[in-house]
Amino acid sequence: MPSEIITECSKLIAQKGWNIAFAESASAGRLSAESSLTPNSGDILRGGIVCYEVFVKEQILKVPHYLIKEFTPESMQVTQVLAQQAAHFFNSKITVAITGLTTAGGSETKEKPVGTIFLYIITPVGNISHQEVFSGNPEEIVLKAADLAAALITKKISE
Repeated sequence: MPSEIITECSKLIAQKGWNIAFAESASAGRLSAESSLTPNSGDILRGGIVCYEVFVKEQILKVPHYLIKEFTPESMQVTQVLAQQAAHFFNSKITVAITGLTTAGGSETKEKPVGTIFLYIITPVGNISHQEVFSGNPEEIVLKAADLAAALITKKISE
């Protein structure tokens, strides 16, 4: 069952006659799945791509290697390119890209601990760049990020 904020966000997107697509690394498709469970999913969900591994980011979504090397796969710079490429790929009105660290073993540092999530969201009324650190197990982090993405979209397209 998707959260109330995801259901409300989907309803608002449907009311505007828009659609949504996802480029998901850290969440591995969970944001798309949550969206697919809303009553408006058939009206709004365009699709999604899981780009968990660097190979997919570079080879399919065409993130330049130098960005990954300079900023790491889990960075705002990479997340922004993922959103831009997915928006083009899916021809979507709203595109959400997410990268981050839900478990140890990635590019975590003292400044970027496990739980760090990067969201870059493209909407017809402006783009959103947001970074936040969540606590919890990997699923809790991903679900909190999904709710945050929905809240950010709802706020932006309601302005």
